[in-house]
Amino acid sequence: MLKSKNTTLGEYIIENQSSFQYSSGELSKLINAIRLAAKVVNHEVNKAGLIDILGAAGDTNIQGEDQQKLDVLANEKFIQTLKNREIVCGIASEEEDDFISINSNDEQHRNKYVVLIDPLDGSSNIDVNVSVGTIFSIYRRITPEGTPVTLEDFLQPGRNQVAAGYIVYGTSTMLVYTTGDGVNGFTLNPAIGTFYLSHPNMEFPETGKIYSVNEGNYNHFPQGVKDYIKYCQKEEDDRPYTSRYIGSLVSDFHRNMIKGGIYMYPKSSKASNGKLRLLYECNPMAFLAEQANGKASDGHTAILDLQPTELHQRVPFFCGSIKMVEKAEEFMK
Repeated sequence: MLKSKNTTLGEYIIENQSSFQYSSGELSKLINAIRLAAKVVNHEVNKAGLIDILGAAGDTNIQGEDQQKLDVLANEKFIQTLKNREIVCGIASEEEDDFISINSNDEQHRNKYVVLIDPLDGSSNIDVNVSVGTIFSIYRRITPEGTPVTLEDFLQPGRNQVAAGYIVYGTSTMLVYTTGDGVNGFTLNPAIGTFYLSHPNMEFPETGKIYSVNEGNYNHFPQGVKDYIKYCQKEEDDRPYTSRYIGSLVSDFHRNMIKGGIYMYPKSSKASNGKLRLLYECNPMAFLAEQANGKASDGHTAILDLQPTELHQRVPFFCGSIKMVEKAEEFMK
């Protein structure tokens, strides 16, 4: 398996294609399409402030949240790129009310994969020049080939994912993904527009010293979450832990995977089901976490074992170093 840090993402995809159980070349083309869209969005993100793409677009998405101009732009770029490559039969986006069914050239719906995507996670941070990201999740369709995709193709448990990943647009731009054989990170060299393998075999430390949660919502959290936060703050053994919360899931997850930590977005009296979307955020991040020696749950059940019931479903989310998540679950009991 190719693991040299001089390896480009394109070379890595070709070299490791045989390790993927459905090796037919289509998934490789799909990852390449995401790579291309990521470079386009990265270019636009880096122009923020120079052209009129900052601020609200004036519309709201299906969740009732204000859409940022870059939300709309990133959504269009990813959908357009995936459509143009003619390698997916369906797309679901956090920014779209419903899923998009895509015909192949022969009009027979022969493509095998559906993609679910959060085009620009943390986009409200763009205005203040804080890292944002894209999250993607890939499944094989379960309805028969040759027919249009249905909602059933998108409402699959996270365990059915064949690939997932994210792009973080920060001081450097990285694409991190898994196809169920570990997690690898690729950093963009902006001078030549090529992603290079920079973080092979990424793994969460077994435990860490960082907890990431919006403590401004503390009074609205369940008692178990409050007790765990107090545990993190207590001066005892290797504690207190350090509180670090960016407000961009991709950025918080990425930091905690490298340094060791836990990310929490629990349910609250203000959001009875939590805030994060199961299909666009929690499932792909949970797949990455488990492939990187970490853990992800809703506080009680593994995220990847949850059966989705709707396209924009929200769930509580606890994710990170395995011992920290398990300790949080003890308090949630």
